[in-house]
Amino acid sequence: MSPETTAGPAPSTSTEVDAGRATRGHARIAEAFARARDEDRAALIIYLTAAYPDVATSRACFEAAVEAGADVLEVGIPFSDPMMDGPVIQAANQHVLESGVGVSGQLELVRSLGHLDVPKLAMTYVTIADTRGYEAFAAELAAADVAGVILPDLPVAEAEPWLAAAARHDLATVFLASSVSTDQRLASIGQASSGWVYAAGLLGVTGVNALVGEVTHDLVTRVRAHTDLPVAVGIGVKDRDSAAEVARFADGVIVGSAVVRAAGQGDPAGAPERVGALVRELRAGVADRG
Repeated sequence: MSPETTAGPAPSTSTEVDAGRATRGHARIAEAFARARDEDRAALIIYLTAAYPDVATSRACFEAAVEAGADVLEVGIPFSDPMMDGPVIQAANQHVLESGVGVSGQLELVRSLGHLDVPKLAMTYVTIADTRGYEAFAAELAAADVAGVILPDLPVAEAEPWLAAAARHDLATVFLASSVSTDQRLASIGQASSGWVYAAGLLGVTGVNALVGEVTHDLVTRVRAHTDLPVAVGIGVKDRDSAAEVARFADGVIVGSAVVRAAGQGDPAGAPERVGALVRELRAGVADRG
């Protein structure tokens, strides 16, 4: 599925957007990208599903990812119909939903990661935010030390109420762009986003196909024409080689399905070691800009 389904204007005033970008969450994310830039590499953003395969193992996997070099953590808040996510993350979501660990428990897990000195973003779907109420959900995220949120099915044209709630609670909001986005759409995404712009390296769901380098490179170039924010690429990055390919033209590299697979592919006791080993490879990749 393409993350772009609805075209529309950006939020109505630049003041609202500027206020969103001035949040503490935006500043924390900007610092992470700046550190990577100072080291002449792309930032490494690692996605893991909260409470998968269980709460204790999930916490250890997040810790292992940071120890191995993750600059930013993307925390998946499971949803029953994750339209952007492929089979690996869908299965992880379903596992957590069936385990009975709800959103409050997942955010308690995130709160327990406060000792990790990297920004954490919640990645979920707008139904979760809408059901809990934008204001209440933003407050919950802020209380869990979350720096921002990614709602891939939230159209920019309908985002103003969420952006207002997020800004009140110092949260950044990352929007997605794809290769089929018009320039008008990219301008709206660039204006509404804070933290970074998420460039979808592929049309479709995560964890299925290989990255198409030329198409993705062109998308990053097009996005940069409409924003001064970092541009990070996800969907299709799975190993050191694909991370290195993306790092040559993007500010950040996002890896999800491969890391979730590592967390769940064997004995839970070995999950942190498997995650750490993969993240170390990916970190070497984002530093290899040729």
